[in-house]
Amino acid sequence: MTKQSSLQIFEEKKVRTVWDDKEEKWYFSVLDVVEVLTDSANPTDYFKKMRKREPELAAFVGTNCPHVEMPTASGKKRKTLVGDTKTIFRIIQSIPSPKAEPFKQWMAQVASLRIDQMQDPELDIQQAVADYKRLGYSDAWINQRIKSIEVRKELTDEWKRTGVHEGLEYASLTDIITKEWSGFTTKQYKNFKGLKKENLRDNMTNVEIALNILAEASATELSKEKNPQGFDQQKHIAKAGGSVAKAAKNQLESQLGHSVISPAKATDYILPQGEEE
Repeated sequence: MTKQSSLQIFEEKKVRTVWDDKEEKWYFSVLDVVEVLTDSANPTDYFKKMRKREPELAAFVGTNCPHVEMPTASGKKRKTLVGDTKTIFRIIQSIPSPKAEPFKQWMAQVASLRIDQMQDPELDIQQAVADYKRLGYSDAWINQRIKSIEVRKELTDEWKRTGVHEGLEYASLTDIITKEWSGFTTKQYKNFKGLKKENLRDNMTNVEIALNILAEASATELSKEKNPQGFDQQKHIAKAGGSVAKAAKNQLESQLGHSVISPAKATDYILPQGEEE
């Protein structure tokens, strides 16, 4: 069974999803759906109260909502409660929200689009571009971000080939690369930008994304050349890849006279909705 995680966008909010190739259907993060429909600052607590208030709902969730690994905002994978379309519809019935019907229509569109994307993978990229445009990012930033996704996928494929395990080992190698070129671990970088649940890469400037791409692409090429085996050997490759971007960063900063590591986050520089570049 192959499960492919991805983010979907509903009214400028992100919903984690996973596509199950065997069952050929989407599973949606229950807590993300609750957050979207309720605007709750604590969807976990909100959902607990829902289940306590409705024993039938609690029993239904226990039977129909499996736990599936999904990436958190930090990039780490955690077991997350999910439901397929039919299950989410049942949960929505227990949430008094004016967004309920539009959300159901959106879920149906997501399912239909996936079938089209299976026939033409390029549509997947087009959808990502459309989602970022809807969030207000510039074309230049979107081009960088799409490239960074491609580079990241090539790097994680290389990690998998050399025996690195997903989860903590991927996160640790990412921290090594990030800290080597930026001076921050992923968590420190997010704190610097004032981020909480948001994705760090979605809040990098063009220059930051470019440097991160250089670091990860360098780590990939070095790994292919040196063929390290396992996590311990890949740690040295990760540091070496990050050092390539660090050298470029230092050279650029010497010309600019200031740091290119910015505290700015997406809300500080994306285009206001409806405003042209």
